Amino acid sequence: MKKKLYWRFLLIYLLLGCLGLFLTTTLGAHLVERKLETSVSQDLYQECTAIASDSTFKYQMSYRNISALGKNLSALAAYQDAIIWVINSQNEIIYNSRETVSQPVPVDGFDPTLWGESYYTTGDFFGNFSEDMLSVMAPVTANMTPKGYIVFHYPLEVLYQERDQIVAVGVLLFFLIFLLFLSTFFIFSLTVFRPLQKITEGAQEFARGNLDYRIPVNSSDEIGYLANTLNYMSDRMNETGEYQQKFIANISHDFRSPLTSIKGYVEAIQDGTIPYEMQNRYLGIVAHETERLEKLTRSLLTLNALDVHTRMMNIQSFDINQIIKSTASVFEGICTPRKIQLELILMGASLQVRADEEQIQQVLYNLLDNAIKFSPDHASITIETTEKNGKVFVSVKDRGIGISKENLSKIWERFYKIDSSRGKDPKGTGLGLSIVKEILSAHGQNIDVISTEGVGTEFIFSLERA
Repeated sequence: MKKKLYWRFLLIYLLLGCLGLFLTTTLGAHLVERKLETSVSQDLYQECTAIASDSTFKYQMSYRNISALGKNLSALAAYQDAIIWVINSQNEIIYNSRETVSQPVPVDGFDPTLWGESYYTTGDFFGNFSEDMLSVMAPVTANMTPKGYIVFHYPLEVLYQERDQIVAVGVLLFFLIFLLFLSTFFIFSLTVFRPLQKITEGAQEFARGNLDYRIPVNSSDEIGYLANTLNYMSDRMNETGEYQQKFIANISHDFRSPLTSIKGYVEAIQDGTIPYEMQNRYLGIVAHETERLEKLTRSLLTLNALDVHTRMMNIQSFDINQIIKSTASVFEGICTPRKIQLELILMGASLQVRADEEQIQQVLYNLLDNAIKFSPDHASITIETTEKNGKVFVSVKDRGIGISKENLSKIWERFYKIDSSRGKDPKGTGLGLSIVKEILSAHGQNIDVISTEGVGTEFIFSLERA
């Protein structure tokens, strides 16, 4: 599998790094240069105006007297890394901190009016320098009369060196931050991209039908939760597949036995193997097997209807006591020959519940049918209704053979039949309790079972009180 997302993120990160480096060395350098230019020009202008406004300087500003101030001006020029000029009213240099002026030197093209409102300018200062300078000028006046100008020249090369040093520090910090985030990216890759890749591989294995595959991600974060969820899903799908195979095998088995019997007896009757006088007996067996097939088919159709989650249930209020009475009356023909007594302990003359009346009657029918099948003759079966905390509880209790602890958790499985019950229930399909469970689950209700071998079994289910 190609790691397209990984390389896409890495490419975007590298492009952002290149763009950041480009902006740092271009726009950043320009901004630093402008900041240094403004800062240096302000500092020099303050020094310049301070000198120009000094009364001692004003009255000694002449070619013959300026030498007395030369030492101080030279020290200031060295401190500021600048060149200081003193220009008289005739636009002549009378002092130069870089070299000795033996006589006034005219400044070609010098015109202070060209500066406008700016207090500094950059360039070769009217062609007087071979390199670019940042020049700051302040006029020297005495008694409202201009006496000349004090000019500071700062080499832009020095400013550019300072700019490059600052930008170099910025680039170094940028690389350190870039490497830090790059390491974070690789950590993110190990904790997110690689687990996602494993999850994707696992999903592909599941799609191929390999539901035994386990996604090897064991972290406790959201990625680990996703991996565990997918592993759980595969286990459930695997169980569903095994259940379907078992379901089909059980159906095949339960259909094959009666069909084999029916086919054998019918063929025997047709070819005369079974004499005419015995045909009624074997036709009775065929009818019995046919009834068994019909019951199995009816139960499968019921389960199929319950499996459709979009089915509409006819929820209404009805008297559960009356439903219990009518269902119990159905079994009178079976109970009377075996002397089995049905005891009804019903709460009140009427007890209203909200549910699908037809489906709840199916639940009662299946539970009573089971209780009667596994009860000995002359036994009693108790059906009781009670109310608690806004719910109605219905109990069906027999005094039959009971269920062992190892079988108790399996009775809700489809087609499951306890070995000891097979002789007592030859027509049983193993679907009755599965249907009960499905119906009550669809109603959002519960059913519990209490059983002791040799003592009896009690089923208790809940319904919504109307």
